[in-house]
Amino acid sequence: MTTRLDGRPEERVLTGWGRTTRSRARVVGSLDGEALAELMAAQPPRGILARGAGRSYGDAAQNAGGIVVAPDAAPRIEPDLRAGTVRASAGSTFADLLSALVPHGLLLPVLPGTRHLTLGGAIAADVHGKNHHVDGSISSWLESIELIDGQGRARILSPLLDGPAFRATVGGMGLTGIIRAATVRLMPISSSRLQVSTHRVDHLDDLMAGLHQATQRYAVAWIDATAQGRALGRGVLDLGDHLDAPDPLHEPDGLHYRPTQPPAAPPLPFNPATALTARAFNTLWYRKAPRHTHRTASLNDFFHRLDAVAHWNRALGPRGFLQYQFAVPEDSAHLIAHVLQTFQNHRTAAFLATVKRFGPANGNPLSFPLRGWCLAVDMPAAAPGLGPLLDQLDRKIAEAGGQVYLAKDARLSASRFTDMYGDLKDWRTVRDELDPRHLMRSDLGRRLGLCR
Repeated sequence: MTTRLDGRPEERVLTGWGRTTRSRARVVGSLDGEALAELMAAQPPRGILARGAGRSYGDAAQNAGGIVVAPDAAPRIEPDLRAGTVRASAGSTFADLLSALVPHGLLLPVLPGTRHLTLGGAIAADVHGKNHHVDGSISSWLESIELIDGQGRARILSPLLDGPAFRATVGGMGLTGIIRAATVRLMPISSSRLQVSTHRVDHLDDLMAGLHQATQRYAVAWIDATAQGRALGRGVLDLGDHLDAPDPLHEPDGLHYRPTQPPAAPPLPFNPATALTARAFNTLWYRKAPRHTHRTASLNDFFHRLDAVAHWNRALGPRGFLQYQFAVPEDSAHLIAHVLQTFQNHRTAAFLATVKRFGPANGNPLSFPLRGWCLAVDMPAAAPGLGPLLDQLDRKIAEAGGQVYLAKDARLSASRFTDMYGDLKDWRTVRDELDPRHLMRSDLGRRLGLCR
């Protein structure tokens, strides 16, 4: 994703990780602050958007007919070991950051489900990890954000001195400006490995009880989305904490982070996930899990299992897949079972599902996590009747005070979005101050009524 040799933008068709949304934009390579200011002064008629690694599942990193700015070609990572912080460019991936920080006994406190996500993208989506119930989202760990706003001005936003602008930007899906870098507080660790306990659980009630009672820092459960009857919601619960000393077997020379090069999935002309294959896959995964076990695991094994196969999204056929990820308050936990049952009744071929417990919301207008429960379900986008089915579920989630995760969404309507997130009057006021000409635009923003 680079500028052409003659310096002009290159026209590209962009898509999200789910490969369901496509639009054509003019892509420019990494630009310095002066070049970005000049680009904004030109006021491109279809606006501007920064794009990181393209790991949003839907259309959040697309800008049909407009300009898309690619991330920096090389990461810039500057740890401050004394302060326990790191300043890094927005294009730095979590893999880049882990490689630079783990040998010093430091870790990013929030790790998303892939190491390929960029820091700028993580801030724009206010990502969470398996430890939200303890540590919150990345917003809680940011000391400052370096932003080029919609007027081309370089700004440094801090949560204390620039609260409204900071909160509008973290989770703001790139619509307040272009994030250039950020400073993040880090967590000290004594080992790059974790002590993990795994439990195979027979039904949803016990699975959620295990998550609710977990005392470990990290907790997540994989769910067999195809199990029925008394086995509804059966799954595998993983609980983890960092070792309190280096592992002599795996770390004889000290802490390290060395991700291996995974095999690549082949692009398939069809989607192999059917109701039958999804059930077979889920059943096999469940039965091969031990009833109870304790082990140590690397950061990759515990946090980034999906990265074990590169480009795995290509193996789900040309029509792609959707992830339906939502959060509901504690008193609406019953909706987890309702959604699983609904997907089974409609034979959506849900092939991957996870559930987590969230801690308190942070007050950022567009941030996703809220105190309660989160379910994420992947399914083929071509499943018959899937659109109307998800529209019905959106209504139930909104009525319960829940929200759909924008970074994973590809089809939520503007009206239902307002039901979930409110009219966002305060966010719009701050956005108008940062970007009075509304230059920052995206396909997601247009779809949800956040921009033109």
